[in-house]
Amino acid sequence: MTGLADAGERAPLHHAALYALALGTFAVGTEGFMIAALLPMISRSIAVSIAAAGQLVTVFALVYAVSSPLLTALTAAMPRRQLLMISLGAFAASNIAAALAPGYWPLAGARVLLALTAGLYVPNANALAGALAAPHHRGRALAIVNGGITVAIAIGVPLGAIVGAQFGWRATFMGVALLSVAALVVLAVLLPRDFGASPPAGLRERLAVIAAPGAFPVLLTTTLWAVAAYTVYTYISPYLSAAANLASGQIGLVLMVYGISALAGVTLGGIGVDRVGSRKVQAIALPVMALAFFGLTAIGVLRGPGAISAIVGAVVVWGVSAWSFFPAQQNRLIGVVGLANTPVILSLNASFMYFGFALGAVLGSLVISTVGVVWIGLAGALSLGGAMAMSRFAWGREAG
Repeated sequence: MTGLADAGERAPLHHAALYALALGTFAVGTEGFMIAALLPMISRSIAVSIAAAGQLVTVFALVYAVSSPLLTALTAAMPRRQLLMISLGAFAASNIAAALAPGYWPLAGARVLLALTAGLYVPNANALAGALAAPHHRGRALAIVNGGITVAIAIGVPLGAIVGAQFGWRATFMGVALLSVAALVVLAVLLPRDFGASPPAGLRERLAVIAAPGAFPVLLTTTLWAVAAYTVYTYISPYLSAAANLASGQIGLVLMVYGISALAGVTLGGIGVDRVGSRKVQAIALPVMALAFFGLTAIGVLRGPGAISAIVGAVVVWGVSAWSFFPAQQNRLIGVVGLANTPVILSLNASFMYFGFALGAVLGSLVISTVGVVWIGLAGALSLGGAMAMSRFAWGREAG
């Protein structure tokens, strides 16, 4: 049988194709994460509350979480290259629809389309990456493709915030549309035409992986971590305005600091996993992240003269700790289900993560509607308490 898996055995890594796939995940990650920085602008532009604008995050994350495994299974018979091109092209068109949306509901509809297309692109990009590499290079191949999302957090999101501050929030969606078109062109040139990857796992195989001993509690840990992360991240812009009176351009700079810290966190987390193991990395990362979130609320309540410096310090700690957790969690999941099920479990992990993002956006909306935006940090810290408890429970089951 000829195909990507066979090609992967013959060559170490198809670097050009993998980086082309990563460019697509960079575009998806930029769009998915940048909206948090734009919420104040969007709420003013379309005359809705910050809490209502935050539901644009919820609808994207929830649709992504539910639709991604379903659509991936339903399109399993399509050639991977063709499916990636179609999904990324539709993603670009959906960004244009978002940029031109005349009001709240058309924008929400565009976010649904964005979630459907992003949720189809990312798992199939991962499936193709896994097939492009030999088994002993599969981890690196997946890291390259998923690295596009990490780079989006570090560069794409703050750049989107700065563009939004200068030219308006619609310009950011147009920018991502152009980025998606560029990624589409690169994919058309660099993705091999003569390879036929094995289709990604269907729903039955995915459910079987969830049912593997110890897998479900670990996936729930991802969800609780994501709830905490997006309770805060979704409303970080109004928080920075309220706690430190920062303008849109300054908020973009703070998000850039967060992004750089996230990139450092992923790197440190990977090194930590190799040296001390996933359990110790998570045992440090989760409580430190909770302390950073608690600190954000304390700073917002006290509002002392050094609030800006203290907030930036808390944001750095948050970025490093949150994203050092992530490679440890991925490594932990692979250890639970085995290397052969790596693409499936990482795809499931993304669905559980986006479900947590949706819940976090809802929780943050409830917090700012009832007690005020400065309390989102405390809500996030409490959610992390749940993540720590679930993580400890899961480790106990694995030890047993």
